[in-house]
Amino acid sequence: MSGGEQAPPEFLALERELTMLMRRARAQQGEMAREVHPDLEPAAYGLLVRLEECGRQRATDLAAFVGVGKATMSRQLRALEELGLVAREPDPADGRAWLVHLTEEGGRRVASVRVARRARYVRKLAHWDAREVAELARLLRELNRGITGWEEDGADGAS
Repeated sequence: MSGGEQAPPEFLALERELTMLMRRARAQQGEMAREVHPDLEPAAYGLLVRLEECGRQRATDLAAFVGVGKATMSRQLRALEELGLVAREPDPADGRAWLVHLTEEGGRRVASVRVARRARYVRKLAHWDAREVAELARLLRELNRGITGWEEDGADGAS
């Protein structure tokens, strides 16, 4: 589709709703970051969640997961260390590498914020049937799987 062609209405609606969802998600990520620590950058919140879900990780693996370079990741991790939310330890499999993990305090704070967030979802979607919530989760999972690699396709998503 060229720049002048109109997308089918269902794709225009999808674009509009995804834009709104992403805007709200960014705002919510900022709120959750501040709940973990007032000085926490919103982008770093996702790193803390990743560490909570996956445990100890190399900085290079974290950088690949969020799509940033080594220098950016080093700065983010240094800031998280200064806030007392993460710590590093030598990787027993490779003495040259370091593993990053949540501190006890970091784990407690992240878990608390995530529990509160899930409680908000339950309250906000209380009028939804459990099957509808499950279907939304399934569709979002499919969308997330489907959009992997769009960044390499170019700004318009075209191959």
